[in-house]
Amino acid sequence: MLRWVLLCALVVCGSAKAQTNYEMRYMVAFDTLAHYLNVSLDYRQTDGGDELVLNMPLWAPGYYEMLNFPKHLCDFAATDLQGQGLVWKKEGLNRWRISLPSDKRARVTWRVYANQRDVASSRVESQVAFVAPAGVFMYVDGQTQHPVTVTFDVPSCWQHISSGLMPHQEDAHTFTVKDFDTLYDSPLLLGNHYVSHFTHEGHPYEFALETPDGAEEIGLERDFKKIVSAATQLMGDVPYDNYCLIHMGEGGGGLEHLNSQACYTDGNYRFNSRAAHVKFLAFVAHEYFHLYNVKCIRPAELWPIDYDHEAITPMLWVSEGLTCYYEFRLLQYAGITMTDEALELLSTYFRLYAPYEGQRHMSLRQSSYDIWLNFMNQDDNAREVRVNYYFKGPVIGLLLDIDIRRKTQQQRSLDDVMRLLYNRFYKQWQRGFTEEEFWAAVEEVAGQPMTDIRTLVDTTADIDYDSYLHEAGLWVDTTNWSIRRVEHPDKRQRKFLQAMKLE
Repeated sequence: MLRWVLLCALVVCGSAKAQTNYEMRYMVAFDTLAHYLNVSLDYRQTDGGDELVLNMPLWAPGYYEMLNFPKHLCDFAATDLQGQGLVWKKEGLNRWRISLPSDKRARVTWRVYANQRDVASSRVESQVAFVAPAGVFMYVDGQTQHPVTVTFDVPSCWQHISSGLMPHQEDAHTFTVKDFDTLYDSPLLLGNHYVSHFTHEGHPYEFALETPDGAEEIGLERDFKKIVSAATQLMGDVPYDNYCLIHMGEGGGGLEHLNSQACYTDGNYRFNSRAAHVKFLAFVAHEYFHLYNVKCIRPAELWPIDYDHEAITPMLWVSEGLTCYYEFRLLQYAGITMTDEALELLSTYFRLYAPYEGQRHMSLRQSSYDIWLNFMNQDDNAREVRVNYYFKGPVIGLLLDIDIRRKTQQQRSLDDVMRLLYNRFYKQWQRGFTEEEFWAAVEEVAGQPMTDIRTLVDTTADIDYDSYLHEAGLWVDTTNWSIRRVEHPDKRQRKFLQAMKLE
């Protein structure tokens, strides 16, 4: 077993509930046959009360569903350092209260069943493990802003540990993290996966690919660099020191993180069509742009994070829907897609909501508010009574972008709104934005009221697409809900198309 690495000094942690000096050191071992993570916490306290209260999150940021992570936990136990059992009891779904011995030191252990193929859950197999930290590690109740050290005791045949976290220089298996928010936002891929390191525009990157077949042939690194450069030029900044792209085998979904993305793929990178390849790159661009839009530009309700309760906000159509719109924008700015390919990406979103009755029963704003009920709701009537902000959101993003360009004679765009939100709320004020602050920012950029476009977000009003698209040289073919360019654009329309890189 790898040696423990101690924090070099005690850290004073202040919280609303207590002010306590303590250390937390985790060890994680892997049961590759039975698919378990064996977790051990060494806790040392130098002052404070006689109890230790530990919490495990009930959800993971970016995954808007109560996942109830403790349902995968078993064999919880607490002892002193001599192995004598300590009295403990569980409270509610995710809290454990432990009576500390006189020296205020405890060893707490549990096992986590890790055998799910989704981006918010851990998975342990013979050659690889994906660790989603929110469902593995506990924090002291009310004190997520405390540092923690984690060491991984990996099988001797495993070669790599990949993460946005940086390991200790003297021990590549150990990580000291400044707080639990950072830990929970830093998944890890451990095992015998493919690893590639490179530097781009002054920042180090790591590719960690569980099933890399075809990645080099399609030029994944080349296209990823183009996406990064396009986002940097768009936003004028890079919000991380290093970045890790974690792609796993066949499975579902992707999840953005502080300086990484964790995605499942089709099991290889050999796409059967150019359209499938473009769709995949849009997926990568989506998770990457979340670095700006949700990790930095975030609704006020999403920060600070309450891991016990839903973070209900009417603004996820901005966080997710506009990020879907910027899939299209980034690939265009990066020079990866042809115009028809880019319009097909947007057309896909039209087709997923516009033909369905749900848009008459639920507004885009309400879909954001109710996502905690509907994130994985597969009721047969879903499209008839609900809309999905992943689908309608990017369409509104397109209309909003066009409307700002029209109102400012092409001097400003939605890009300027995103930069304003990033620089003002994230960099200058270091907080999230409210709903009214978002619309105030849009109107500040547009220089005019945005009542009409806000009505399309807040209500189920019918959308006159032509009133927005025609001036931009576009139209919607409602026979198959495709966005097309007008056949013979006039001078004004051509100026729009050129500004939006659609000609």
